[in-house]
Amino acid sequence: MATDQPGDLDRTAALAVHREYAATLPAPPTEEPAVERFGDGAALADELIGLVLAGTKRATAALVVDFLDDGQPLPRIGGLWVACDGSGAPRCVLRTTELRLGPLRSVDDAFAWDEGEDDRTRESWLREHERYFRRTLPARGRAFSEDLEVVFERFRVVWPPEVAG
Repeated sequence: MATDQPGDLDRTAALAVHREYAATLPAPPTEEPAVERFGDGAALADELIGLVLAGTKRATAALVVDFLDDGQPLPRIGGLWVACDGSGAPRCVLRTTELRLGPLRSVDDAFAWDEGEDDRTRESWLREHERYFRRTLPARGRAFSEDLEVVFERFRVVWPPEVAG
């Protein structure tokens, strides 16, 4: 049976991509970027990074408890992160442009559209994200709840130049 386990994130390559981007700036950033991938499996990560590179996906959502459980800070406006594919290879550098915390059901039509997944409606967004969180939370020893706080994050691609904008 085939596995959908994602590859290890190539942090060395990701930081090299970030350095390429930083070298184009008048004042390079002093903070190291986060190195992440979308989704919880290789196929989903590849699908979602493909939407980012195509210009369709310009938002993402994650649970606050995921950041807390991993000992990671929440994203911040202006923060940079290197998004990797399912194999762990860096594909682009993203800059966070907007953040909002709220319950899952507080998602609006515009955010669902900007996330670029499925048919881009709020209804499909809610259905698929609830399904995703119900699937991933048990591995963290947590149960799904309507009250879990979600980080609603919008971003733009800043590197490589051919997909930035």
